[in-house]
Amino acid sequence: MTPVLDATPTDLMISARLRDPDYRAWRAAVEATHGCAAPIHLRGSTTILNRDGAVLAERAGTVLAPCGNRREAVCPACSDRYAADAFHLLRAGLAGDTSKGVPASVMERPRLFVTLTAPSFGPVHTRKTTPRGFVVPCRCGERHRPDDPRIGTAVDPDTYDYQGAVLWQAHAGTLWARFTTTLRRALAGLLGVRVRDFPDHARLSYAKVAEYQRRGLVHFHAVIRLDGPDGPADPHPPGLDHNTLRAAITHAARTATLTTHRPDGTPLVLGWGRQLDIRPIRPTALAHLEDEAGEFTDAALAGYIAKYATKTTGATDGADRPIHDPTHIAHLDIPPHHRAMIETAWQLGGDPRYGALNLRRWAHMLGFRGHFLTKSRRYSTTFTALREERRTWRLATDLAHLDAAGDVSGAPIDPTTVVVINDWWPVHHGHRNDAERELALAIAERHRQQRRSRTSGMTSSGSVRRAA
Repeated sequence: MTPVLDATPTDLMISARLRDPDYRAWRAAVEATHGCAAPIHLRGSTTILNRDGAVLAERAGTVLAPCGNRREAVCPACSDRYAADAFHLLRAGLAGDTSKGVPASVMERPRLFVTLTAPSFGPVHTRKTTPRGFVVPCRCGERHRPDDPRIGTAVDPDTYDYQGAVLWQAHAGTLWARFTTTLRRALAGLLGVRVRDFPDHARLSYAKVAEYQRRGLVHFHAVIRLDGPDGPADPHPPGLDHNTLRAAITHAARTATLTTHRPDGTPLVLGWGRQLDIRPIRPTALAHLEDEAGEFTDAALAGYIAKYATKTTGATDGADRPIHDPTHIAHLDIPPHHRAMIETAWQLGGDPRYGALNLRRWAHMLGFRGHFLTKSRRYSTTFTALREERRTWRLATDLAHLDAAGDVSGAPIDPTTVVVINDWWPVHHGHRNDAERELALAIAERHRQQRRSRTSGMTSSGSVRRAA
């Protein structure tokens, strides 16, 4: 127990909150959100009716709803839920899941894991090591520690091309679209068909996630799969395989470009960086993420990519929330390099020629305007479908509780025969003070540890069964 003399104001508020008469009710409401750090307080009612219009159950009052923010720095609980959905979405497209409309035969399709990087806009501090583990001196002449905050920042800020970096970042989503278009053209050429006839022979399916590098620019991790014209259930054309897909991806990454202009009117050609990583995907659920041959496995790769779907720029790269007043930029607790990117994005955002980019809205994201996880239509299921499954499960659970409590008579209630009327409106956002937020974060961490323990237990049991 923290001594009273050493207790912080937040400690005293937490102690007082634990003694409040309504603490148990508040905790139960927060537990229902799995410890959301910024819940939405809703007031209203829910009514469940049967097909005859009779009221089966009714609830009214105030409830907490999760904020739904995918970024871990903002809300660990909601980011965990987003990562779990992302894992199932990605895993279904890798290994198949009939409940999500994807057959297991997708494992037989040509599939590759691709990483596309940003180009260089000037030298940055780096920490490279030799195969024997020796640290290679940086351009500045130093051997940086792993936690050196200068890593990824400009060696010479006066000559670093911040305008080019922000404009590349703002066009990264468009550049990805240009890449996929170029890739389809390359595949059509390998098949010997016209580009407009390519959909009649094959379909390009993918899921990608954006990850910030320490220099503040994103790169894309993508699972790229070749299907038949009707989607994942349709065999890919015999003229294409893993090798031809790799060749087409390499060509598209090297040639896909788009042109914009600097503020002075100078053309700026945007493309991908020279670093291109292409790995095969093995259809085997192994315990390790990567095997000795550099190949990734289905389940591990899904978890690997899903992890980046919840990463944020964080305190070392950008701001957690949009910037509305440029005077706040100087007070951000971030390195000068990333502050310069935010300032550049804000300045370019005031130029009418870049009005369509809406850069001031995305200045806190260092100019990146895209979604962190996107997929093609036929890759697998959708976030909307996964959330609908969760809502249906919750309704079925509520109806089962009604049956168990004896609130209704007769046969068990079929969820497809009821009507749910929700009438809720927001009245408040977030917790009332730092004490409630700290308690909620503790609840979220406990849920995370319990989930990890269950996962570890299942993994250990699986290992024992395999060993036996």
